Amino acid sequence: MKFSKTRPIKIVMLGAGGTGGHIAPHLYRLLYALDRPVSFILCDGDLVEQKNLVRQNFIAADIGQNKAKVLAERYSAVFGLETQYIPGFIEDIQSLKALLTPQKWQNGNYPHSATETELVILIGAVDNNKSRQLCHQVFYQMKELIYIDAGNGEYAGQVVCGIRRAGRTYFKPVGTVYPDVLELTDKFPTELSCAETSVSAPQSMTANITAATIVVDMIYNILTIGNHTVRQATFSTKGVHVRPTVQSRKSRRIAA
Repeated sequence: MKFSKTRPIKIVMLGAGGTGGHIAPHLYRLLYALDRPVSFILCDGDLVEQKNLVRQNFIAADIGQNKAKVLAERYSAVFGLETQYIPGFIEDIQSLKALLTPQKWQNGNYPHSATETELVILIGAVDNNKSRQLCHQVFYQMKELIYIDAGNGEYAGQVVCGIRRAGRTYFKPVGTVYPDVLELTDKFPTELSCAETSVSAPQSMTANITAATIVVDMIYNILTIGNHTVRQATFSTKGVHVRPTVQSRKSRRIAA
């Protein structure tokens, strides 16, 4: 699928922990290199803990601080970009849709020059399916949206790229590709008890980094190359492999 290489960009990332923390520095670098208006908003309500230092992109000096704040301030300052973050969890449709609403940018320095609407990309770097269900609902309510979701266990995982354009779905989102994501068996982070919060599924640094790399690869293809064909990718860090699912010729004709 083809994408403009000059259109303004807005990226909203939910989750700044295991995977999101490794996405952030590379995405800031990528956005810094683009010659067009860019906006990157990080959202996470978690604080950095000692246990996070093993596999997440934080250091001891960050302990006790909000994860989104740490990453946004650190890397936006390094690359000279505007610092934008929300130090809380996005858990309702209205809040998420407001974040994903594209803004219009004036193209040129003249009062009557044309305007361009932002291309909006939602990154799901969350660790619970209820947040994915929220993203799934909003995806189908948006006229245009790219929704890239990353999920992994200790050694394996997947990244799914959903694409809507002109009110039509061209690449299916994670909730359609993996229907079990939509089962009502999960909770939002703010709904968890202290005991539940302290228990998390095992993950490894390498799985988080691999998932993050695939997300950045997809966004690089969309923004820099202007062409993206990978609907999803599964990976295993034990087997050291990534397996993509590529857009078919039939769907290419439809998208055109």
